[in-house]
Amino acid sequence: MQPAALTAVLGLLLAGGAAIGPYALLVPVVLLQAVTAAGWFRLNGMWPARQGIALAFAGGLVADVALLAAGREHGPAALLGTLGVWVLLTVVLQLRSHAGADERMYGLMATVVSASLAVLAGGHLAAVPDAVAVGGVAVAAAVLARALPLPGVVSVAVALLAGAGAGVAVGALTDFGAKGALLGLAAGGCALIGLRVASYDYPSRFVHMTAGVALPLTVAAPVVYLVGRAIL
Repeated sequence: MQPAALTAVLGLLLAGGAAIGPYALLVPVVLLQAVTAAGWFRLNGMWPARQGIALAFAGGLVADVALLAAGREHGPAALLGTLGVWVLLTVVLQLRSHAGADERMYGLMATVVSASLAVLAGGHLAAVPDAVAVGGVAVAAAVLARALPLPGVVSVAVALLAGAGAGVAVGALTDFGAKGALLGLAAGGCALIGLRVASYDYPSRFVHMTAGVALPLTVAAPVVYLVGRAIL
């Protein structure tokens, strides 16, 4: 329940930041990117991996700066451009490594995916603010519902319904109205996918407190952007 509570708090911070403005939203987004970068390396059994985590996190920060400078309307281009540069930089750094071939390839893949996820989390900055508010609260509701001691299929159904219900509730306060249910359902579904990925290293408490906290919100970022623009 503790990781779910932390995810819920972070989701509510995203919703609150979106309601205030882009620079207020930047604070929880940066926190999300940091936890995502660290969590992915730990999920893959690579720890402390400080250089890789720092590189992935820096990619997220550069994406944020590029997005804020370019404007929300150019968000996808800013994120993809940053990701392309960061993948190239990661390849160059791994080629300079003196580690064995297998270790370099493993490190390359972990760093590229971690950086991609950190950049992906920045997608909340590109989304419509009302969509971030709906998505953040929906993810919070879904992960808390999923943490309840219920049978597997029932737990998933309750989590999805909680996400949709949160979407309706927050949508009523925004321009989305009842259409917020669709965004809430989609964001809740992504949150469950993120939780499933984080459960790969089930016994590790550190994974639960990093990847388990961040991935539900990170995986939901592209859906918040795309569905939010589609239904508004």
